[in-house]
Parts: sequence; structure tokens; C-alpha cells
Amino acid sequence: MTTELKAGEFKAGQFRAAGLIGWPVFQSRSPKLHGYWLEKYAIPGAYVPMPVAPGRLEDALRGLVALGFAGCNVTLPHKEAAAKLVDRVDPAGRRMGAINLIVVEPDGSLSGYNKDGYGFIENLRDGKPGWRGDAGPAVVLGAGGGARSVVVSLLDEGAPEIRLLNRTRARAEQLAAEFGGPVTVLDWERRHAALAGAALLVNTTNQGMVGQPPLDLALDALPTAALVCDIVYNPLETPLLAAARGRGNAVVNGLGMLLHQARPAFQAWFGVLPEITPELRAAIEATIK
Repeated sequence: MTTELKAGEFKAGQFRAAGLIGWPVFQSRSPKLHGYWLEKYAIPGAYVPMPVAPGRLEDALRGLVALGFAGCNVTLPHKEAAAKLVDRVDPAGRRMGAINLIVVEPDGSLSGYNKDGYGFIENLRDGKPGWRGDAGPAVVLGAGGGARSVVVSLLDEGAPEIRLLNRTRARAEQLAAEFGGPVTVLDWERRHAALAGAALLVNTTNQGMVGQPPLDLALDALPTAALVCDIVYNPLETPLLAAARGRGNAVVNGLGMLLHQARPAFQAWFGVLPEITPELRAAIEATIK
């Protein structure tokens, strides 16, 4: 999957500004992340948090042009609404019905992209080099926006079977009906047995993140060769990941997804495709501990 985006031409040394639109936004690590890259590559620019209340999103997006912004990221609760307000949306964004990246074009129009799926897949490859989407069945827990990105990405990577489970079955059935293919909905009560023969387990629920109870899931049926992913990154190791690691499974947290989805955005706004280094990871992890 390519990371290259077509962005407006700008002169070397020209100051560029980008930011993050959401409600709230100040808990995000994105300003720290992009600020790190701006300093590393000696690029004159800024990346700022921009809290935008529901109902004010359209005004905020059009304001990007007037303020001379190169673009912005979009986070909760605006991802779906933003996809309906920009002038064009990439194929991934159309399929997911949401975007997380906006680029201001030279003519003042807004192009929307969804790079959450790209970040998710690259994170898996980091956690288990040689990982392949067609290696076997995937189990996805949850049916919200995070699950939507995960399911679309796994389908694109050739997953032969996706077992989708959510506490409210109707939400999972709606998602499965929308995307079709090898997506099978199972009752939440079958989550333990659903792990049998799986090559990948992904938790997209909020269970296990800071302030939430741990995910109630017995891993006995999960093959030790399976990769286990939790898309949250606070804490860096959820109880699910700790349990999986303890029994010998390869694991990945959600931090890598955040880092990887940011790379094509930074390139589109600032003209450089940045690297994810151990030093960068350490700097961002230090803000979480």
C-alpha cells in the first residue's frame, strides 16, 4: 500500500501549519509526534490541537483555507461528519464512511483520506515481520469505528475469514452486511471458542484501556502462533496483551497504528515521509507512562 499523497506545491523553507481537529483533542499525542518530526527534519512549521465542538465542524474545515493551513487530522467525534463535508474522499475513506486526514489543495478545495487502516496494517507488520492477511482466520472484537477500519483493512489484505463479535449483535450484523465477503457474526458468548484456529485476534473495544475494566476473554483456544493486537495505546500493555505475551503470542499495541497513520499525513503537508525510530517511540511512550 503506497503512502504517497498528492499535496499542493510549496517552496522549500516556507512555513506550513497543520493540526488536529476533535472534541476533545488535548489528550492526543499527535502534536508531540508531528512536532518531533518537524524538529528532526528542520522543517519550518507547526502542528497544533484544534478543539472543535460538534456543530462547528464545517466552519472549522473551511477556516483551514483562510488561515493558510496545509491540512489537518480529524479525530473523534468528527471522522464521519468530515467525510461528508470535504470536496473529495479517497476510496478507503468512502468504504469506511470516515476520514482522519484532510489536505488543503492549491485551489482551496479539501481532499479527505482515511489512513487508519494503513496504520493498522503497518503496525501488524512491525509486530510480526512477515505477517500476511491471508494466513488464516481473524477474530475482531467490537463493531464501532475502530472495528470498521480493521475489517476493511483485513478484507483488503485477503483475510479468508473474519469472525466478528460485539456485545450488541445487531451492530456487528450491520457492519457485516455492509462489507459482505468472509465476515461472519458470532454471539458475544462464543468469543472464547471463536479463537480456535485463528491467526489474528484484534480487540477494538474500550475494554482494557485506562479507566475501563479488562476484557473478559479466555485465550485457551487461541493458537500460540497467532498475533494479538489491541488498538488502544493507553496503557501500552493492556491485560489482554499481557496475557497473550505470557503464553507466547506475538503482540502489538495501538501506538504503532498512531505512528504509522501519521507518516502519509506528514508527507502530504510538509513534503517529507518521516521515519519511525526507536527514539521516536521512546519519546511518545514517555508521555503515556
